Amino acid sequence: MESERPDNRGRNKYLVFIGAGVFLLLHKIVANPATVIAIFMVLLGIYSIRSEMKKKGYVLLGIGAFILVGSHFAVILSLVLMSLGFFYLRSRQVHGEGDVIHRAKVIESQKRDKEPWVLRSMSLWCVVGELNLDFSLAIPEEKETTLVLQGIIGDVDLYVPEDIGISIESSVLFGQLRVATERESGTMNKILWQSPNYGTADNRMKLIVSYIVGDIDIKVIG
Repeated sequence: MESERPDNRGRNKYLVFIGAGVFLLLHKIVANPATVIAIFMVLLGIYSIRSEMKKKGYVLLGIGAFILVGSHFAVILSLVLMSLGFFYLRSRQVHGEGDVIHRAKVIESQKRDKEPWVLRSMSLWCVVGELNLDFSLAIPEEKETTLVLQGIIGDVDLYVPEDIGISIESSVLFGQLRVATERESGTMNKILWQSPNYGTADNRMKLIVSYIVGDIDIKVIG
């Protein structure tokens, strides 16, 4: 019998993460429905902060997070395991085995909207992420760049110039999405969008943005 291929062994490892996460999450939700309430409080808190009701938003976010972390550690662990598993599977699927930056962090905060910066293909996962990226200031290293941005909780603002050909796949389990002129909010949201010049532009970019709880805003600017 042939030995199992290395890429299959890696894929099976990530599937174990996802399976363990699903088991822990279902077990905890059945045992205590307050988990769902806490998740919605976190979601409402993020929405309130984005709507300039910052005091109310931080109170809701704090209460929801306290409930989840203090009383539902297994839920947090299950979400992290599932998210990490999906992240590595998707990253391998999109980037393959090429020389690409892969980063996994607990907290990530990036604000690149003031001065030029170098754009590289990469995959980024975080438990809590705040990203503010202006791609009109970016200097791409290659003609086609692929970014995979995933995590648990995300506040993402991306600005893409219209001369770049862009393909976007964005999703949040709880939260809201705004991609160009399209909007979705509530639960289980997903938007697929591609610019008209994607096939002909000199520089192209693929964006895959996915968070469990998030507020994702991707603007196309002239």
